[in-house]
Amino acid sequence: MNRKDVLKYEIIIYWSTAYQHFIAEVPELSGCMADGATYEDTIDNVQVVMSEWIETAQEKGWDIPEPKGKLMYA
Repeated sequence: MNRKDVLKYEIIIYWSTAYQHFIAEVPELSGCMADGATYEDTIDNVQVVMSEWIETAQEKGWDIPEPKGKLMYA
C-alpha cells in the first residue's frame, strides 16, 4: 500500500484540553493515532504513523482494512 492509499483513510482530529495538543485518530486502523502542537503537525504526524501501522501489519501478516472513506457515527 503506497502513501497515496494511506491518505484515503478517515482521520478524526480534535483538540485535547488535557494534553494541550491536537489528537488525530484513524478509526479503521485499530489504535492508530498521533498528536501535534499544531493542526498541520498533527496531520504530518498521523500520516507517518498510518504508514508505520500498515508497514507493521504487512510484516506481521495482519489483515489491512480497505479504506472505506467517511464513516458514520451515532
